Amino acid sequence: MAKVHPNSVPAIAHRSGCAAAASPPPTVLTVWRKSLLFNCDGFTVFDAKGDLAFRVDCYGSPGRRRRRAEVVLMDVAGKPLLTVRRKRILGVADHWLIYDGDDDKRPPMLSVRRHVSLRSSSSGGGKKALAHVAPVGSSTSVEVEASSSYVVEGSYGQRACCVRDAGNGDAVAEVRRKESLSVAGDVFRLVVADPRRMAAPLAMGLVIALDEMFSSSSSSGSARSLLRRTWSA
Repeated sequence: MAKVHPNSVPAIAHRSGCAAAASPPPTVLTVWRKSLLFNCDGFTVFDAKGDLAFRVDCYGSPGRRRRRAEVVLMDVAGKPLLTVRRKRILGVADHWLIYDGDDDKRPPMLSVRRHVSLRSSSSGGGKKALAHVAPVGSSTSVEVEASSSYVVEGSYGQRACCVRDAGNGDAVAEVRRKESLSVAGDVFRLVVADPRRMAAPLAMGLVIALDEMFSSSSSSGSARSLLRRTWSA
C-alpha cells in the first residue's frame, strides 16, 4: 500500500519571493479525506512524521457528500479545536464561520465566504479567487494570528489552491496534490508556510470550509454549474 503521510516537500511559493531565512520551517501535513471510524465521513490528518495530527469524524453515510450545519476539527484525543459552522443568509453565497473549540457563545474567529462573480476573476496573480476570509473575533486556546484578511485562489477540486494575505499577497498556506499516489484527490498535502502567521489547525479549518463549499453533492443546479467552471481553472 502506498505511503499516505508526507515525505520531503518543496517550500511554499511566495509571491514576493523566498521567505526570510529567520522564518520557521513550514508545517507539512497530509490530509486524507476519510474518517478512520466506521460509518463516518470526515478527514484524517497526518504530520510530517506520519503520526496522526487531527481528525474529523462526521456520523452518517461515508459515501454520500452532503452539506452539514457544522463540522468539528479535533486533536488526536478527540478534543475539539475548531468548529466550522455554516451561516445561512438568504440570497448570499456560501458563508462559513470558524469558531475556537466548540464554543459558539463567543464571536467566531474567521468568516469564510465563497467568491461569486459573473465574470472570470482573479486576485491579481492570475489565479481565480475561490473564497474570501476575514477576521471576526479572537482566540486564546488555538495559536493563530487572525488579524489579517485572506483570499483563497486556484482550484480546490484539482487540489491546487493557495491562501494569500489579502494585503501583501504573501502565501500563508497551500493545498497541493500528493505526488506518486494513485488515490485521486482523496489524499493531498496541506503546507502552512509560517506557523506564526497561521497555525495548522486554522489552515485545516479553511480546508474544511472549502471542502463543504466545493465538494457537496447536494448543491443546487446553478451552484453545480459554478463549481464545474471553478474546478476547470
